[in-house]
Amino acid sequence: MISALIFYPSVCRAENEYVAEELLNTPQENEVILDLDNNSSGDESFYSSNSSDDVSDGVEEEFTIFEQLGKTQSQTLKEESLYTKILKTNITRTDVPSFLLKEELTHSFNKGPIKELQLFGGYRGSISGIFNPHNYTTKYDNLTTEVGFLGKLKNPYYDFKLSFLPVVKEGVNYFDAFWGDAYLAYNKIPHHRIQIGRSRGQVGIEGGSSSYTLPFVSRSQIGRNFGNLRTTALKVIGNYEYVDYSFAFGSSGRYLTSGFPGAEFTGWLNIKPFGSKDGKLGKLTLGGGLNSGHNQFNYNVGTVYVGYKHKQLWTNFEAAIADGYNGAAALSTAKAGGFAYTLGWKLKPYLQIIGRVDRFDPDRKVSNNVKTEYSAGINWFIKGQAIKLVLNYIFCQNQGMKDSQKIILFTQIVL
Repeated sequence: MISALIFYPSVCRAENEYVAEELLNTPQENEVILDLDNNSSGDESFYSSNSSDDVSDGVEEEFTIFEQLGKTQSQTLKEESLYTKILKTNITRTDVPSFLLKEELTHSFNKGPIKELQLFGGYRGSISGIFNPHNYTTKYDNLTTEVGFLGKLKNPYYDFKLSFLPVVKEGVNYFDAFWGDAYLAYNKIPHHRIQIGRSRGQVGIEGGSSSYTLPFVSRSQIGRNFGNLRTTALKVIGNYEYVDYSFAFGSSGRYLTSGFPGAEFTGWLNIKPFGSKDGKLGKLTLGGGLNSGHNQFNYNVGTVYVGYKHKQLWTNFEAAIADGYNGAAALSTAKAGGFAYTLGWKLKPYLQIIGRVDRFDPDRKVSNNVKTEYSAGINWFIKGQAIKLVLNYIFCQNQGMKDSQKIILFTQIVL
């Protein structure tokens, strides 16, 4: 079934293009609509200014996935085939992960401590054509294969998440890389979540975002070097109309077998000056954070962020500077830094064009080593982030070495 869903878009587009257009633009009878901000659907809600879409504020995702859990999308669904239900599902938001088969994979319990349990799975894969000087290669990447559970306990103030990454890269300890998120959250305090366990660290906006909501196939250079990590910590998350924040205290070890090599603090604060629900001025997010800890040596990473969305326009700027860092790419003493500027335009709720300038200096003490990536892309949200096709072109300008180019065709499905 997964293979059929992955290859369905290209077949449908070629042979039944008018059907795809009709499904994407026209509300269907008894369609399932996942729109967490308003009850409208189609282009009208998309072109309004108050749509909370595409400008991530860093912590909203933590709240949203559990808000979806346990909510019935429609009480009036007819007995239909799974394929028909998928076709009629209209997912409008693309700034948070969405689950294509939430209804079918959620089970309620009458006995025991668990109230509801949702099984989910995600796949991200890409085929890359890499143009190096005097050489051309084609490479397939299994970027993410994930399965897991979202759950709520009978006590209404508790929920949890447990996920696994069964396909790991060569040369990595399988037991370490196998574990994804594993945490318990307490939600009694209004506008807050208190999490304990293993989850993503908010080191920058893109570095701390879910893999399923990235605007490009790969994170920015600062995102993949300083962030893209999971850590075991006690995390306090707050979400208000004009401000949200995330503060985590825990271990600087990145794996379950790392033990406690040192303490770490990861903090992030967003100010949303246009947070009012009228949305006339669009959505502006001003953010900043610090990741500081000890793992063999002291490291500190500071990040600033500006994001803005108004109607079809979406843009952001993120910059970071490090005096040593402990990201997914490496544990390093280097004094590194960089920035990324992204600009996007949604031609339709399901079709977006984007561009990015991404600059990274791996060591500010060394000259002539800056790497700059110029990227352009097209995102086709067939069913929001649940089924997505992406085409990226990247030109890599490297000081001190030959430039290179890359074309990536990417597929994502979240069940």
